Amino acid sequence: MSIKINGVDGRPAPIGAGQPVQRVREVNGREERNPAEGTDGVRITGTASQMAALEQALRDMPAVDEARVAEVRSALEQGRYQIQPDRIADRLIELERALAKLGHGE
Repeated sequence: MSIKINGVDGRPAPIGAGQPVQRVREVNGREERNPAEGTDGVRITGTASQMAALEQALRDMPAVDEARVAEVRSALEQGRYQIQPDRIADRLIELERALAKLGHGE
């Protein structure tokens, strides 16, 4: 699964990332910085950086765990695979709760 964050490509951020941008204007041949203008700059939060790192980690993972597939296939063929409906139900409930939190911004 891949989640795309617009404007974040997973590359390491340049030095100074997360700092407000200060605009420089030239007045009478001199550069003049206006700190008040720097407060409206773009900032990448720590959460956005973490999400970008997670996105890259997911991108680097194989789509299918071939070893796990082979293990389950073998267990099915040999009759050793045991379905645990209570465990499946618990995991589905956990997933639903986690998705509900995401939908409410928690």
